[in-house]
Amino acid sequence: MSNTVVVKHRILLVDDDERIRTALHLALEDEGYIVDEAGTGEDALTVFGQHPADVVLIDVMLPGMTGFDTCRTLRRTSDVPVVMVTARSDTHDVVAGLEAGADDYVTKPVVAKELAARIRALLRRARTPGPATASLEFGDLQIVPDEGIVRRSGEELHLTRTEFRLLCELASTPGRVFSRESLLERVWGYGYFGDGRLVDVHVRRLRTKVEADAANPIHVLTVRGLGYKLAP
Repeated sequence: MSNTVVVKHRILLVDDDERIRTALHLALEDEGYIVDEAGTGEDALTVFGQHPADVVLIDVMLPGMTGFDTCRTLRRTSDVPVVMVTARSDTHDVVAGLEAGADDYVTKPVVAKELAARIRALLRRARTPGPATASLEFGDLQIVPDEGIVRRSGEELHLTRTEFRLLCELASTPGRVFSRESLLERVWGYGYFGDGRLVDVHVRRLRTKVEADAANPIHVLTVRGLGYKLAP
């Protein structure tokens, strides 16, 4: 008899449309997840405080506290993977969600199998440790991958999990140019269904934290037409 214990991951689903919540709830339960629901941002924060989730799905258009504000509030205390759900794929909604601290986004109507694949990728990279690496230094920037620490001029910076993984990936080979597609695969674990805007917005957010002047970066550099690199 096997003594293997199967640990079920918990998903928090935040949407004011009960029909959508029900459909996604059933689909995610079929994938083996424990699913909590909330119809508002305020309720979501309460539920998360009582039952911390492994992944949070937040609809952009919520009554009262918007999905963006809900994500920002979560980000003040947690680096839980967040997926924004939007009815539109226009750049404004996508960028606004990512700028609020989301790790990814999906558009309605949500395809359950695609959503499940994205959740699996988020969970996989959340629990997969990188190779053991000593402290890395690039000018005033210090990265300690094993401890999850980044300092600039001796001051510890607060990076989200995705921002930290992105920085460590660039730092793994200083001077090498990483394409958006390569970073999507290495950092997000996505292949064909990834979106280059994920990379661009996270690089922009990363620069606001690791650069003294985000408008004139000296660490995380753009190589036009090719991608990004970390200056050695």
